[in-house]
Amino acid sequence: MGKCDILLRTMKTITMKIRPDAGTFDEKEEEILRRAGKIIKEGGLVAFPTETVYGLGGDALNRASARKIYEAKGRPSDNPLIVHICRFEDIFRIVPEVPAAAGRLAEAFWPGPLTMILPKADSVPYETTGGLDTVAVRLPSHPAARKLIAYSGGYVAAPSANLSGRPSPTEAEYVIQDMDGRIDMILDGGKVGIGLESTIVDLTVVPPQILRPGHVTQEMLGGVLGEIDTDVTILSDGGGQAPKAPGMKYRHYAPKGEMAIVEGPREQVAAYINGQVEKDRLRGERTGVICTEESLDGYRADVVKCLGRREDQESIGRNLYSMLRQMDDEGVTRIYSESFADRGFGQAIMNRLLKAAGHRVIRVQ
Repeated sequence: MGKCDILLRTMKTITMKIRPDAGTFDEKEEEILRRAGKIIKEGGLVAFPTETVYGLGGDALNRASARKIYEAKGRPSDNPLIVHICRFEDIFRIVPEVPAAAGRLAEAFWPGPLTMILPKADSVPYETTGGLDTVAVRLPSHPAARKLIAYSGGYVAAPSANLSGRPSPTEAEYVIQDMDGRIDMILDGGKVGIGLESTIVDLTVVPPQILRPGHVTQEMLGGVLGEIDTDVTILSDGGGQAPKAPGMKYRHYAPKGEMAIVEGPREQVAAYINGQVEKDRLRGERTGVICTEESLDGYRADVVKCLGRREDQESIGRNLYSMLRQMDDEGVTRIYSESFADRGFGQAIMNRLLKAAGHRVIRVQ
């Protein structure tokens, strides 16, 4: 921990438990959520569970709150924040005109893991949008998140609740690891369901463009809107392009160890990784492999983590960030991951893996 990090960890962070995905809340939980909402109303920060990952919430319409979010995360201030709402009609305060396409997408996928980019109203400060004239808007389906947003005044800016560049937290223990002493409260709602951040679609361009893949896939969006494009940086290095949405420009989701993705036939991939593992050990490295059930027994690394069955993309997405965090917990310094199909939800999985590995891909035959 560096000197600057110690200076930032100056406040007392309270952790409160709520039941995971409770449809209704008891009196104690309601009081916890009211207290959390009051903190946000008064300019403080609260980490909370959503159906995707844990979010770090502040008042989206308060310039000072947005600045606090960037400071707590160590996040570049040109990386936009997503504004979370709890009712569709609340969008009209932060967007001057809601296009028909946004209405159709909301009807199909809200509440849920979809973020829409739209022109911003003057009510949304540039500190929240990373200096852009557009705003990212999402209506989550997690009941605790929606209740918190309502108690907070209806507009919560919430990136993932991790230090910038680290794997997003899918469990409260990793929020505590990164945010203890930096924020006012953490709502512990257990492990989240999806495990990867929301899909982001830009509705300010024609055709609409996917800026970040997620659980709502290109095929699903196309079924509602017809033609839909994808940003060229989704599965490639974004280079120096200005970020139009969270996660586009900077290295994200990265473990502490050096990581590479290995592509090719299964047997050749395993042979290559095992060969590299032996070389790494001779150099004193602690090695790790991220794989699936089908190949689990074929690796000889110090730490081998299984994401689930290859055809079960839901399981792979749900487990990916926690596996990366566990690699850090076990002191792994060199990580090798198998590659996955980049279709459907697999596009989101590969997007996150490529970001985590800094786009380092090794192809074997």
